Amino acid sequence: MRNLLKAASAATENSVVHFNLNTLPQGQLTPAGQMITDSDNMTFIYLMDDGEGYSYVLFDEDVWPQLVEVLASDEDPILSWGTQQAVLTNFRDELEGLVYNIEGNSNYGEAFSHAVEEAFASILSEA
Repeated sequence: MRNLLKAASAATENSVVHFNLNTLPQGQLTPAGQMITDSDNMTFIYLMDDGEGYSYVLFDEDVWPQLVEVLASDEDPILSWGTQQAVLTNFRDELEGLVYNIEGNSNYGEAFSHAVEEAFASILSEA
């Protein structure tokens, strides 16, 4: 069974976006540097290595404005849970690649493509 963790609240400190998990994961998590999507559930997913496989950190539409901030900055975000935190390595590059790939691409589903194009319009217009 996959361990699903939701990135909930977010704040920006010194131009770095900090996300917090809404639940505490079991065991150690290490950023895997990869991101995928779940277009059916309208979410971006960052992979974390938990030692036995991957835990999935879900970035739902409610935090997409903060994802736009991440793309507009020069820094990968930080994920915090309990007393731990980690820089989500390669997050910006992975997210940017996905956003540009999703634009106008019906393979992700019309609803997801449209939502991404709308939410990330300021980033897409810079291309």
